Amino acid sequence: MSSELPEHEEPQVEVVDELTQTRNERDEYLDALQRLKAEFDNYRKRVARDQHELAARAHERLVRELVPVLDDLERALEAATEHEAAKLEDGVRLVHRALAEALAKEGLAEIATDGAFDPHTQEALLSQPSEAAEGTVIQVLQKGYTLGDRVLRPARVVISAGTPGA
Repeated sequence: MSSELPEHEEPQVEVVDELTQTRNERDEYLDALQRLKAEFDNYRKRVARDQHELAARAHERLVRELVPVLDDLERALEAATEHEAAKLEDGVRLVHRALAEALAKEGLAEIATDGAFDPHTQEALLSQPSEAAEGTVIQVLQKGYTLGDRVLRPARVVISAGTPGA
């Protein structure tokens, strides 16, 4: 009987060792998972902070480009108080050009309205009889603009309904 005791103790020791090893592996996996979760949380916070900083820099750059336009407007208003029509007109032209250039640098482009009506970039408000071919843009009521490859605002146009007698 005494020889059977060591045999029974040996499997119990193996089970205890295997259980301890499994617990150690579990603890290692849990620790690795917790570290990974913390790293991901830090990454997410860093990306959010970087995006906020990027947006702030882009906003600052746009405002910096528009400040000279504001200065030009102030000069035009000063000319208006002096009732100098020629200076006022020149001032407004200067402001318009400066603002158009600043917005063009940001990717703003005017939608072409010559030729046939394009429903993707234009909005037809009226259709009038005219000598132009049917569906041709005959008047632009409000310019349209694209920003990059997206339509920011469609051009509002009047299109031809064809010749009156036809």
